[in-house]
Parts: sequence; C-alpha cells; structure tokens
Amino acid sequence: MAVQGKEHAPDAVLRALADPHRRQILRLVQHTELAAGQIAAAFPLTQQAVSQHIGVLKQAGLLHERREGVRRLYTMRHEALEPVRRVMSEFWPDALGRLKQAVESAHPQPPQREP
Repeated sequence: MAVQGKEHAPDAVLRALADPHRRQILRLVQHTELAAGQIAAAFPLTQQAVSQHIGVLKQAGLLHERREGVRRLYTMRHEALEPVRRVMSEFWPDALGRLKQAVESAHPQPPQREP
C-alpha cells in the first residue's frame, strides 16, 4: 500500500536510490543547496527529466525544497536514510565492523614514528 504524501518508508527511499541519476542528484546537494537549474545543468538529460527525478527524491523524503522567489533550491535530507539504515542492520548485522576489520587487515597501518 502506497503512503499518501511524502514517503519516508525504506521502500520509497530504496526505490528512489535505485536510479543512478537520482543518486548523482543527492551527491550534488549532499553538502550544499542548489537551484533546480544548477542540478539540471550537471546532466545530459532534459530539464523535465531531471525535474521528474527531483520529484521522486522529494516524494521519498530525500530532498528538502526551499523557494526563493521563482527559484527552487534543494538540499539533501540525511535523516531520510535512517529507515534504510535500520532495515539494512536487520539483514546485515555487524557488517560495517566486519568491513572495517577486513580493510584494516588487508591494508595495515604503518608503524607511527615517535617524535
């Protein structure tokens, strides 16, 4: 059953993240606010196609929109990823710890010099 209005469920977020263009949009606005035109300029897509991707991200709760006159400015809503993190932790317990251990064993830190 689809949720009316903004969806913050992990399914909506995962569907939004499934598209590489949408992931790239999130990378662009991850740490800064950009206008829709600035986002569209980063893609070889029509402005309408980018607007549709932005709409999916907004619907999933991943983007915050602020209007400034006629401009629409977007930033990422990092907290929208929390439901996905909870779901992933159910299926992948301690995965980050294991990954950290594997990386550290494959790439040991060089001994530190004493001053």
